Amino acid sequence: MRASRLISLVLLLQARETMTAAELARELEVSERTVYRDVLALSAAGVPVYADRGRAGGYRLLGGYRTRLTGLTRDEAEALFLAGLPGPAGDMGLADAVAAAELKVLAALPPALRDAPARTGQRFHLDVPGWFRETGPPPWLSELAGAVWRDRVVELRYRRGDREVTRDLAPYGLVLKSGTWYLVGRVGDGYRTYRVDRVTGVEVRAETFARDEGFDLAGYWREQAEAFLRSMLRAEVTVRLSPAGLRQLRHAADAPFAYEQALAAAGEPDGQGWVVTRLPVESLPVAYSQLLGLGPEVEVLEPAELRAWLAEAAARAAALYATPPPRPGDGRPAETAGQR
Repeated sequence: MRASRLISLVLLLQARETMTAAELARELEVSERTVYRDVLALSAAGVPVYADRGRAGGYRLLGGYRTRLTGLTRDEAEALFLAGLPGPAGDMGLADAVAAAELKVLAALPPALRDAPARTGQRFHLDVPGWFRETGPPPWLSELAGAVWRDRVVELRYRRGDREVTRDLAPYGLVLKSGTWYLVGRVGDGYRTYRVDRVTGVEVRAETFARDEGFDLAGYWREQAEAFLRSMLRAEVTVRLSPAGLRQLRHAADAPFAYEQALAAAGEPDGQGWVVTRLPVESLPVAYSQLLGLGPEVEVLEPAELRAWLAEAAARAAALYATPPPRPGDGRPAETAGQR
């Protein structure tokens, strides 16, 4: 544990140049007294760590000192190459930079770990886009990625319905979700999200913006994604579910929290183990498609309109199976639901 912590301390100083004992303690999740002991141990081992006194002081490495990546374990080295994400990086115009970085990391690894990229490539491949989607990057993605890296203000033109809108914004980050790229930008005092494939033009300004260092892109995206899903679930249905139906509902519901709400709202099981609960849904037609897949494991109690739709579907299905299927050559045409 201590050897790993000492390596982490050196790498932190390499990355950030100067850090106080309090900052190092926070990053390493140890006490400041432990940091003092670790710095003494590094100095004794020949690592040139020294302290600047005063209000702007802290620990730093002398004269651009760099350590080779000899402290990496095999799992850590392989994880580095797994995290490369060559597909999305290439979409953003960073394929050459990623390849160059991997070569430099590979050159710094000890000989025993230089098979890490080959082992990782043989075992893992990340295919991010969903099925039946175009796999090419959307236009203007690389320009937006460059503006995000350099904190440059952009003039964004994008489609909103049947018209084009122009916005000046500070591009804070890019998010890849299910094969679709989104831009998160600050407009005035608020943050907005734009689909990159709807962008029709980008002008990167010479002007830079002051980034709010407290902004958490991952946290913002989680909140926005959940708010979007909740906004879609505008209706609610009351259902009666068998034990098997309650288990299958996890996969039929619109979102995990919809299933969790239904689970929390479920009453006590009856003598056969069936429960009554309320399920948030996007709309009645969507609920019809979802609950139809549960077959006889669900009974809709309300609303009456949805109950009638499923009753009709059940009656049509029962009629189809009421007689034996036609045999080839018996001259009897097979009926379809549309002919009844």
